Amino acid sequence: MEFTGFPVAALDFYDDLEVDNTKSFWDKHKNVYEESVKAPMTALCEALGKEFGEAKIFRPYRDVRFAKDKTPYKTHQGAFVRVADATGWYVEVSPRGVRTGGGYYHAEAPRLAALREAIAHDTYGAELARIVKELERKGFTIGGDVLKTTPRGYDKDHPRIALLRHKSIIAGRLIGFEPVIHTLRLLDVVRKDWRATRPLVEWAQRHGAS
Repeated sequence: MEFTGFPVAALDFYDDLEVDNTKSFWDKHKNVYEESVKAPMTALCEALGKEFGEAKIFRPYRDVRFAKDKTPYKTHQGAFVRVADATGWYVEVSPRGVRTGGGYYHAEAPRLAALREAIAHDTYGAELARIVKELERKGFTIGGDVLKTTPRGYDKDHPRIALLRHKSIIAGRLIGFEPVIHTLRLLDVVRKDWRATRPLVEWAQRHGAS
């Protein structure tokens, strides 16, 4: 299948699923999910695969074993290209439209220590600061899990203390409901966003060795 954008039916499907997140709704509308959500997401990822690598398209079912929220289905469809542990590119369609992202979303203690050591380094940390500043200039939001306190072993007055507080760093951009999401041109938009976040992804890949 050639990617031609996400149809309006994909967003309508998730709008309705947020209201009626039940097996009966899913069974009745599963064909809409397959044709309007999963198929175009698969086509989009295949089109991007030659440059960025194979994507994992996440299953639509929630793991509710230990969750207070027992609703069975995710109200978004995401796909992720992994280049290192919890590091790579992301794209998602949901009731809020389409969003893209890149970076690292998690780091176990040894890897987090290595990343913080790189952030504190005069050369490597300054490189990351420039990458983040450039992404913000391009309209990306820098998010992730951030400590409210100063990480142990670092001075609260460190020039990059804001970055050192990050346990994860993700550069994301909400495309939302822009008309482009329903067209083939979305492929170019996602490709451009992933290329823009490549320096962040590759920085994390290089410096995240534990």
